[in-house]
Amino acid sequence: MNKKILIVDDDPRNIFALKLTLKSRGYQIESCTMAQEAIQILKEHAIDIILMDMMMPEMDGYEAIRMIRNTPSMSEIPVIAVTAQAMPEDRQKCIDAGAQDYVSKPIDVDQLMTAIEKFL
Repeated sequence: MNKKILIVDDDPRNIFALKLTLKSRGYQIESCTMAQEAIQILKEHAIDIILMDMMMPEMDGYEAIRMIRNTPSMSEIPVIAVTAQAMPEDRQKCIDAGAQDYVSKPIDVDQLMTAIEKFL
């Protein structure tokens, strides 16, 4: 499996935990702590799916997803919103911004894998 996942999260501990989990399942991982950096990575690398933290400084996940959706070369990449905000309206806000799916923190690994495998 040569699928590449981009993890965008402003907390390096979350990136570390996700990297371990996903690498152990055979995925290649790119990661960054800022949305602007994610946009740059997407311009330079072929990414199969994005795990986007929604609450980040400077540019939040909602704005980043909208930017991705409005960029033709990136617009088809599946985005899974990953957020500590777990109210039903938060899920809808993520979907409205352009995310295909939503996983709340703390992350349930089985739920995350189901979401990822749905798009790969």
